[in-house]
Amino acid sequence: MKYKHMLLRGVFSLLITGTVIPLQVAAQTDPNINIALARQYVQEKAYDKAIPVFKKIYEQAPFDKGVYDEYLDALLLAGEYTAAEELVQYMTRIRREDPVIIMDLGRVWEAAGKKKKALEQFDLALSKVSGEDFRTRQLADAFARNGQREYAVKTYERARTMMQNPYLYATELALLYGKGGNTEAAANALMDVLILQPHVLEDIKSSLLQLIEGDEKKLALLQKLIVKRVTAQPDNPFWIELLTWVYTQKGDYEGAFQQITALDKKLKEEGQRVIQFSRASFKDGHLHIALKGYDYVLAKGTASPMNEEAREGKIEVLQARLAQTRPVDPKQLNVLLQEYESFFAEYPQYRSAPLIRNYAMVQARYAHNIDTAIIVLQEALRAPNMKKDVAGYCKLDLGDYHLLKGKIWDASLFYAQVDKAFKEDMLGEEARFRNAKLAYYNGDFKWAQGQLSVLKASTTELIANDALYLSVLITENSPVDSNLTPLLRFAAADLLLFQHKTRESDALLDSIATHFPDNELMDDICLLRAKIAEEEGRNDDAIKMLNKILEHYADDVLGDDAAFRLAQLYDDRLKDKSKALQYYELLITQYPGSTYIQTARARYQQLSAAGINPSS
Repeated sequence: MKYKHMLLRGVFSLLITGTVIPLQVAAQTDPNINIALARQYVQEKAYDKAIPVFKKIYEQAPFDKGVYDEYLDALLLAGEYTAAEELVQYMTRIRREDPVIIMDLGRVWEAAGKKKKALEQFDLALSKVSGEDFRTRQLADAFARNGQREYAVKTYERARTMMQNPYLYATELALLYGKGGNTEAAANALMDVLILQPHVLEDIKSSLLQLIEGDEKKLALLQKLIVKRVTAQPDNPFWIELLTWVYTQKGDYEGAFQQITALDKKLKEEGQRVIQFSRASFKDGHLHIALKGYDYVLAKGTASPMNEEAREGKIEVLQARLAQTRPVDPKQLNVLLQEYESFFAEYPQYRSAPLIRNYAMVQARYAHNIDTAIIVLQEALRAPNMKKDVAGYCKLDLGDYHLLKGKIWDASLFYAQVDKAFKEDMLGEEARFRNAKLAYYNGDFKWAQGQLSVLKASTTELIANDALYLSVLITENSPVDSNLTPLLRFAAADLLLFQHKTRESDALLDSIATHFPDNELMDDICLLRAKIAEEEGRNDDAIKMLNKILEHYADDVLGDDAAFRLAQLYDDRLKDKSKALQYYELLITQYPGSTYIQTARARYQQLSAAGINPSS
């Protein structure tokens, strides 16, 4: 390597002048070659060659601190302590009062084994700290680079004293304390940052999270430190905010709720902070706490400025809770429907907003009031202020609900309308996919394949993957010499499940397995039967079917689907977070190319941060 740079320079010289300039001559005329050559020698530990080069460069530029630093490092690495001391003493005369140079002499003595003299020199350098920011940072950085972390800390602390500001350099000190394993000091330093820069609260949370590293003892210590600050400064909302956050890190959302509502009352915030907390709780899967938060805000009355957001948030939680319960709980369903109707009565403008689709979905799919859902969407479409894309989604839903009633032609008509209105849009692709699936349900596999072949190249990943799966399903099970009966029955069973006719669907799938035991649909049948079992609340049966896919068809296209559905089943319905983590981990490690990978990673990190360990 050391000759490569020289050779290129020589070739360049030859091209320009026609003669080759010796390396030594080139080095004497170009100081950049010298410094590069010296560094190369140091890298190769050829200090006897590096030091003369550095010395020559330094003599030509004694005020260049960068050259001085490299020269001193080379001398120390070579064990040339006398020469190093002479260099530093000379530099001291040039850069008087520079505490870093004073510290450098301590470095030399420390390397030479003169520990006592080195510490005296470090103390002398420290005594030069006056509070001037540039000098302070220079010296602290120099101490830190030399491994003298305690002196780096002392440098910042002395500057604090000199400037009579106990919160200066909080970020820098937190980093030094953390590296030294002093969690308490690091946490306090980070919280000191908030006193000077309250707008960096979220950054402080992230730094504290890295500091505690999921350690329960460190988390308990952090909570203790924050409580002290709450006691000392009860009017500072940031300490309550941090304390609430610590409770959530411990999984104590009830405790966090108590803190956040107490702060709301104290500051008379009308529930704004509680709304944010409820949203975060919902996102983390703590539906009960999210609901309590929204109810707390709603108790303030309809005159509260946060009432509308709380009502909408509560509906979102109630709907998520209903979706996790199988079979559907009639009491939960009635509560949700009443909440919707009350909300629309108070805020009629939402009847033409995206929320109306959720209400129609609850009516059609949970209450089985399909006609009501259709009427609701038809009324919404007549609203003059409805956005075009919302109208498009409403028509897609209308197609689905007509399909629920078995009206295939009407469903196809709605899908075609959306396709025409959004030809170059994702909505148009979604409409074409639903029409293709409708053809598949109806046994028209050839027409479905024609549509799917185009949709496989969709820019929308979900549509592309769904189209690919359905296309492969049809292709593998409808070759020229194959019996189409298994696929026709499977498509019919798939439609029956879509229409919530779970028993009929399961019976039809059973007939395929019984009469065509060697067909290629066995993994697909397992997945569909798992969905049926989930729909009926037979979670154990669903788990058996999904595990069967992982045991016998793990390398096929549905392996990642089975892993993801198992993870979500344990996570959302069975509340077995350890098992959920196990299957999220399985998906991440075994199916890195899965479309579920991002969702799985995010949830895996959340559960891991909460101290959950995968079940063995």
